Amino acid sequence: MSSADVVAAAAGFVDRTLQNEGAWYRADDVEGRLGGGLTSYGSSVGAVRGTIRDALRKYKDFDHDDVVQLASALWRQPRPGSRAVYERRLAAIVLLQTKVALLRHSDLTRIEGFLRSAGTRELVDPLLADVVAPFLARLTGRDRQRASVVLARWRTDPDLQLRNAAAFLEPQPTAQAPPQGDIRERSL
Repeated sequence: MSSADVVAAAAGFVDRTLQNEGAWYRADDVEGRLGGGLTSYGSSVGAVRGTIRDALRKYKDFDHDDVVQLASALWRQPRPGSRAVYERRLAAIVLLQTKVALLRHSDLTRIEGFLRSAGTRELVDPLLADVVAPFLARLTGRDRQRASVVLARWRTDPDLQLRNAAAFLEPQPTAQAPPQGDIRERSL
């Protein structure tokens, strides 16, 4: 079986499992909360996490390319003409979070596409906090420099989602010692 076949089989497994784990009342709640931009299977967050865990056990030895291809497959609509599914996108985020050590600086362009099309902060926030921030934290040398170029471009992008992402990912200033000198000069 080729790598593409394994990724397609894994995507099918995740999609079927999430549909089977869904409940109409959760789906209605999610779709109402998200304003109709995405559809929902009504799967719980625990079901999404468990489904990814099971998929990685069933389809072992995923390398970098397999992981990013599966994440992209899950991010897309399940069928042409259908709407994207919230739980599939959340599963893509959980997959990337689980395999963050495999990500490369060049994956920021794929993640940029995810950020642009996320459609809700409920996907953007975990993507930034649980995937991009830890991923960037481990980059060094030229890879970090290349990632910094992408983040600099995000800071000035017309897309508000990317500008917000760049602001979130900015290094936070470290606590500094208070200035020395006469206390009366610093207090009002």
